Amino acid sequence: MVLQIFRARAEAAPEAKASAAAPLIAFQGAGRVAWSARDNGTLTRIGFLDNPVGHRCVKLIAEAAAAVPVIAQDVDRRFDVHPVLDLIAAPNPGQGGAALLEMFYGNLLLTGDAYLEAAGRHASGGPRELYCLRSDRMSVVPGADGWPVAYEYSLGARKHVFDMRGGDHPPILHVRSFHPTDDHYGLTPLRAAASAVDVHNSAGAWSKGLLDNAARPSGAIVYRGADGMGALGQEQYSRLIDELENHHQGARNAGRPMLLEGGLDWKPMGFSPSDMEFHRTKEAAARDIALAFGVPPMLLGLPGDNTYANYQEAHRAFYRLTVLPMVAKTLAALSSWLPGFYGAAFQLRVDEDNVPALSAEREALWARIVAADFLSEAEKRLMLGLPAAREA
Repeated sequence: MVLQIFRARAEAAPEAKASAAAPLIAFQGAGRVAWSARDNGTLTRIGFLDNPVGHRCVKLIAEAAAAVPVIAQDVDRRFDVHPVLDLIAAPNPGQGGAALLEMFYGNLLLTGDAYLEAAGRHASGGPRELYCLRSDRMSVVPGADGWPVAYEYSLGARKHVFDMRGGDHPPILHVRSFHPTDDHYGLTPLRAAASAVDVHNSAGAWSKGLLDNAARPSGAIVYRGADGMGALGQEQYSRLIDELENHHQGARNAGRPMLLEGGLDWKPMGFSPSDMEFHRTKEAAARDIALAFGVPPMLLGLPGDNTYANYQEAHRAFYRLTVLPMVAKTLAALSSWLPGFYGAAFQLRVDEDNVPALSAEREALWARIVAADFLSEAEKRLMLGLPAAREA
């Protein structure tokens, strides 16, 4: 009687409903689109520290801008020797002028803000030293009218407040990029390029992951038992996952054949790099990053750029459209800040005649103006950016 009961239960298979996707064991799958945070710290990490295109753009601009020659002049003459030129050349004991300006321009590019501190007093009346302060540690303290009355520099639990109500001697110079929705802080180009940076970094991570997985796309293992059912036991499932992770993933397992037992079949599910146009996607993202910074892709060695006829033209456009406007903006801010210390009016300007990238066009400009007989000497000097009076 007992044998008959168990035999009846074995013959009466319980009704089960199965999904058409039940036989598939997904080994890898697609995830949701995940964008990085848009704060300056994250943008600096993903766009400069972890991205070669963003890193090169910032270094290229900052180093070129720091190397631009600067002159000091007033209405009547150009100074060959001036305390402010000495200050810019040797701003503090730990940095030369080029290092300080590179740090200044780098902060401006990465965060949209750059800060200089005037420390001490020189015998000439000007600052004894200049320091570039990290933008991520500075915060604006606005007054009742919205204008900054102080700047707070924070390092861990320590804070120092710079009072800006010092008349002609404010200790901090703040230069910021244009930001349409913020009254106190600038906008970094990395914010506009953030999506392209994410795509470029993800493309690199995808390429690395593909190499680590023996350059094979994702796929699925299909199981169909002898009775047509597609369900694996828990022990079988765990053993299969362990087998895949330990013996068929990673660079060390590249090329190792997969041995599938009865009822198992491998079905590729991923796209090949050619199907995804992988390289084109990465190059397009790199060009977008360069576009946000204003660097011609030709200068970065990116293929497919025909915007400029040759490298020399691209180099000249890089200086005219990106480097010199940023340097001119900084020098204009310095010209409004530093004369108050010295008690004398002067201007800091770019010496365009000594910028190698502009030599051809400056030579043509000089020849054209000198040949203009209808212009007076004072008008010619004004058009060339020289002081109105000839030096004695």
